[in-house]
Amino acid sequence: MTREEKSVVIKDLTSQLTENNIIYLADISGLDALTTSNLRRACFKANVKLAVVKNTLLAKAMEQSDKEFGELPSTLKGNTSILFSDTGNAPAKVIKDFRKKSDKPVLKGAYVEEAIYIGDDQLDALVSIKSKEELIGDIITILQSPAKNVISALQSGGSKLSGIIKTLSEK
Repeated sequence: MTREEKSVVIKDLTSQLTENNIIYLADISGLDALTTSNLRRACFKANVKLAVVKNTLLAKAMEQSDKEFGELPSTLKGNTSILFSDTGNAPAKVIKDFRKKSDKPVLKGAYVEEAIYIGDDQLDALVSIKSKEELIGDIITILQSPAKNVISALQSGGSKLSGIIKTLSEK
């Protein structure tokens, strides 16, 4: 790879790092072609972009990016694949589901909305992160709950009151 090609790749990686707020680093080495193809297919279905990158080029792109990646560059050893997504827990779910059949991919680290997770032991924490849509749904449910209680109390109170009035009128 020539110096010009490397600089083009670094610029492309830097722009991808800048544009995305959810970035996962994983090790998929040792997977055969069929398994890798299945992983790529699973990523595509979950709207996750998967790419294999050179560690040195990714490290330079991280340096040139305007984001603070903390300890994440220290995980760039061995083979590295980068996963981009719009949903914070989507790559973690893909990795966890895929590991039911295989011991790979291994999570090296993740950058999720300025939070940094290092190590494969963080996978369960990343899976439990709620997406924006899930949080909005939870908030709507919480806001609807008091209104439903008031409406049901008024409806039940109205039937009690009409029952009392009917009983009194019959006497």
